[in-house]
Amino acid sequence: MERQRHFVLVHGACHGAWCWYKVATLLKSAGHRVTALDMAASGVHPKRVDELQSISDYFEPLMKFMASLVPEERVILVGHSRGGLSISVAMERFPEKISSAVFAAAIMPGPDFSFTSASEEIFYACYIGYPYDGSFFYTSQQIRLAKLSGLEMDLKLDLFFFSTLLGNSKKVGVTKEKYGSIPRAYIVCDEDVIIKEALQRWMIENNPPDEVMVVPGSDHMLMFSRPQETCSCLLEIAKKYF
Repeated sequence: MERQRHFVLVHGACHGAWCWYKVATLLKSAGHRVTALDMAASGVHPKRVDELQSISDYFEPLMKFMASLVPEERVILVGHSRGGLSISVAMERFPEKISSAVFAAAIMPGPDFSFTSASEEIFYACYIGYPYDGSFFYTSQQIRLAKLSGLEMDLKLDLFFFSTLLGNSKKVGVTKEKYGSIPRAYIVCDEDVIIKEALQRWMIENNPPDEVMVVPGSDHMLMFSRPQETCSCLLEIAKKYF
């Protein structure tokens, strides 16, 4: 019988633990434990965006969870999109509690590849269209519609994330000794129009992981567009690097 693993799923900006429901169900059906977390001011987390004073406040739910694990327990961290920053901080603080880390179409900084470099590149590609001609996240029309549909808080969180992140990037660096001691895998989404494949490959080239996998035909939200394939990748990574 295959050994049970514990997957910890971390969402990206403007989402919550809810976005993992398909993948979480598949992992549980395969006999594994799953914890999907809401970062601060996301999903059903009670904090408001205006209560977040730093990027550390945003990461706090994950840090509290990691600190609560019993000493002998080791988990598999999975970060999607900007959730890659969340799990990177956890890798640096709790390397002894992590068996492997998975970056799914995610920002992936490293000891020689700073948070600032990775995040600024994402910002230019996604918001400005340079250098990879990525799509804007929000047009003025989308923002107006978002306000009408109650999504204004998510837009505020997105803007908070970038402004605070870039302002505090020097405080959240990672090292070879801690972050670098954990096996890393990167899942590429080849139909992603938010963080395009070229940008994903650029991060991989600048901070090579131990494993690179591709989910063919996946858009940025691989947990929605290709849940079965995403689950298969996670199970393969867990079996190989546990």
